[in-house]
Amino acid sequence: MNKRIIFHIDVNNAFLSWTAVYLLQQGFEKDIRMVPSIIGGDEKTRRGIVLAKSPIAKKYGIKTAETIYSAKKKCPSLEIYKSNYKWYYQKSQELMKYLSQYSPNQEQISIDECFLDMTGMNYIYKNINALAYHIKEEVKEKFGYTVNIGIANNKLCAKMASDFEKPDKVHTLWETEIEHKMWPLKVNKLYMCGKKTSIELNKMGITTIGDLANTDQSILEKKFKSQGKYLKEASLGIDNSKVEKRESKNKSISISETLPYNIETTDQIKKIVFRQIEEVSRELRKMKLYTKTITVIYKNSKFNSCSMQISMEKATDNTAELLKKAYQLIESNKREDSIRLVGVKLSNLTNTKNNQLSMFDKETNDMNEKEETVQKTIDEINNRFGKSLIKPASLKIIGESRSKNSYK
Repeated sequence: MNKRIIFHIDVNNAFLSWTAVYLLQQGFEKDIRMVPSIIGGDEKTRRGIVLAKSPIAKKYGIKTAETIYSAKKKCPSLEIYKSNYKWYYQKSQELMKYLSQYSPNQEQISIDECFLDMTGMNYIYKNINALAYHIKEEVKEKFGYTVNIGIANNKLCAKMASDFEKPDKVHTLWETEIEHKMWPLKVNKLYMCGKKTSIELNKMGITTIGDLANTDQSILEKKFKSQGKYLKEASLGIDNSKVEKRESKNKSISISETLPYNIETTDQIKKIVFRQIEEVSRELRKMKLYTKTITVIYKNSKFNSCSMQISMEKATDNTAELLKKAYQLIESNKREDSIRLVGVKLSNLTNTKNNQLSMFDKETNDMNEKEETVQKTIDEINNRFGKSLIKPASLKIIGESRSKNSYK
């Protein structure tokens, strides 16, 4: 059996790089990557924060997510450019299409990064490292910006490798390299090891990833519960997750919201997801579709994204059922970092429920039909008079019972 070969491709400083490419194509004489510059968020909704910064701006100590006011104090000559998400989306799609020629098995995990499963491709491309360098150089020449590429035997190590040194680099982190390349790193460099977890690990005398790898898993699980297993396995470079081809847009319904301020509590996240589930489930019913998979998406203050999903035995379009599943995901994957974007996606869509109830399930079937009738009536009223004028009792119970401690 072939050893897995995974590429992680990450655009260097995507928003600023893509903006620079756009301006140059429009005849702008200056490359904003070569001067102290930033991409600034919407001053009204995000209070004017730094979304991306040039390498020169970074030398002034300017950090992503700090206020533009603060950044200008550090560098009075700082140049500020607006974000252009339509253009970013176009550049993202362009890159993913280009990369698909090297492997059909591609997983896009954010607007500017993806995994490619290159397993078996070493028979086509004799030197897999040389191929990565070729891709890196071709992206630079073809599209006008740089990428980092990490190569490893799994997604975790490929992601870690691509972060070793930037920009415009190719790094490997094979199984045989974990001990001397990854273990000396500070524990906060471990993928998905949050700031609070790092602090707690440091208090335990665990300062490097190597220290973590040599810590008994039972000790970690006692302190960090289920996260302890992940920390132990990740420190050893263990990750069996597959590279899963992303779905086309017409096979999913999603909604996301960039928040006017960062949030940190589970209850705050639930309130946002509550609204989002109402929206996407209403859209689902409008399209006469049902879903079997729900995904909750986060993006933290550093723009790192995380998603988690759960599948249901039976396809549904019921708001209350979907909300229960969403809350399960939130409860079982509690975050330690500050969240700035929350989203929900319904996928694995079908036009039938596939609820094969037997004759003995008549009572359940009748109840489902009544719920559907009520939900349909509510949708009609809300669509006519306002999106959330009324809600079904089951949905009210879920929302209210889960939010009781919000102000404690």
